Amino acid sequence: MTQKQLKEAFVSNLNGTTLLEISLGFSVAPLCLFCRGLLLILYYLHCGKPLSSRKYNLLLDFVVLISPLVFSCTVLSPVIFYVPPVIAAICAGIFSKIYSQRKHDSGVSFRQIVNNFQKTYLDPEYIPSITLFRVYVNVLTSISILAVDFPQYPRRYAKTETYGTGVMDLGVGAFIFCNALVCPEVRQKSCATPPKFSFLTKQFFSIWPLIFLGVGRLVSVKSIEYHEHISEYGVHWNFFFTLAFVRLAASLILTIFPKSKSWIVAINLAVFYQLILNFTSLKMFVLHGSNGKDTRVGFLNANREGLLSLFGYLAIYMASVQVGLYLLKRRNSVKEWAEALYSLILMVLVLFLFLHLSQAYIDPVSRRMANLPYCLWVLAHCLTFCICFIAIDLMLVFTKLLVSGASVPCCWNVLQPARSSKKHDMETVPVKGKSKLLHICLITAIDKNQLLFFLLANVMTGIVNIMIDTIHSKTSFTLVVLHLYMFFNCLIMYILHAKNIVLKFW
Repeated sequence: MTQKQLKEAFVSNLNGTTLLEISLGFSVAPLCLFCRGLLLILYYLHCGKPLSSRKYNLLLDFVVLISPLVFSCTVLSPVIFYVPPVIAAICAGIFSKIYSQRKHDSGVSFRQIVNNFQKTYLDPEYIPSITLFRVYVNVLTSISILAVDFPQYPRRYAKTETYGTGVMDLGVGAFIFCNALVCPEVRQKSCATPPKFSFLTKQFFSIWPLIFLGVGRLVSVKSIEYHEHISEYGVHWNFFFTLAFVRLAASLILTIFPKSKSWIVAINLAVFYQLILNFTSLKMFVLHGSNGKDTRVGFLNANREGLLSLFGYLAIYMASVQVGLYLLKRRNSVKEWAEALYSLILMVLVLFLFLHLSQAYIDPVSRRMANLPYCLWVLAHCLTFCICFIAIDLMLVFTKLLVSGASVPCCWNVLQPARSSKKHDMETVPVKGKSKLLHICLITAIDKNQLLFFLLANVMTGIVNIMIDTIHSKTSFTLVVLHLYMFFNCLIMYILHAKNIVLKFW
């Protein structure tokens, strides 16, 4: 076999892993974020000032926010069930140290602190959990697209062939989800709705970078005979085309149906598509082609997975628009966000129930077809991921209020803490008045240039695969390569953010 054939076989015919393992693996990111926040607060508590060095901020962010994810999907994957409890225990120890030192200086009871915390007012204009979710989906995707070519990345995490739940299968749907969370229809104020024709025209021209990137990837892959897994999207199709067409189709649909009813459109799309798969020959066509022998003759046969999965991805996008509208609903206090968390948890439980029923009585999860169980799985896990980030944000706000003046980047701004008659009650944290330096963190840096970060990761992945025989790499070499690759990508984003450069020209 040639090197190209070896690499294609290395990522083919895989069956995925369990839902529980994926859930535990994804919980590492929010826990790392909580650990980073607690470390910054502890530093402020001891030094009386925030960590001001850009160099040390970048180093801390990379070591705490990025490196554990690289280890979790490589050498720590056999013991992944122990990783979240260990990080949680470290966080508990740091929090205990912060609380004990604060309690030594204050006579306010823990119950009073909690009561005051519930009445604290937060900045309704900035919801950090949305930013965190989108950035971490990008980061995890960037790690996986290169790590999957190394033997240290478990085959059960890679994309499945036909049915199954792999980490990378979820990443594809999560990318659709996070794009819909901040789409123009979600961010657009109802009182300033532009004319439909001009809005559609703007959306049509806004997808040209994705079309350009899709064509660029197609030409480059074919010209250098880069290895590719054809059953993912087809011969000519790729994920950039999927992103572009899903976004354009959603904009067209949302000019007809009100965005507040997008969940109804999502349900109808997913159910109707599943019915067609089950009661016609469409499923056999997707899996085996028009002749039943996996033919790739003709454009539709050649790209059947990419073209027909658009229906499932569009259903995910429309459902995610509804989630985005719910998350961006104006909430001012911690108590209101706690109530929102309760509603989101109920929603997740319902989705997992329907996922279980659909897998038992309809079909297993299939990313290749983007069927109904796949849509339910993506929505359930993405909402769970969002819930984790919201909960972590609230816990960081609580911890910040214990230490007057402490600040954590990419965390809620406290507008007005609850007051009491106690002299040493919690005080406000005037984040907006702090130096801009405090806001230069890796999360914000990647958020400012997310498409560039994803593009850079794809280019670097191609370069590494051309230069290195990845499938025969030793463990130590793999870890060095993955860390250098991620550090280089993060460093570029960090430098651009420090210089206030946003490379967006469309």
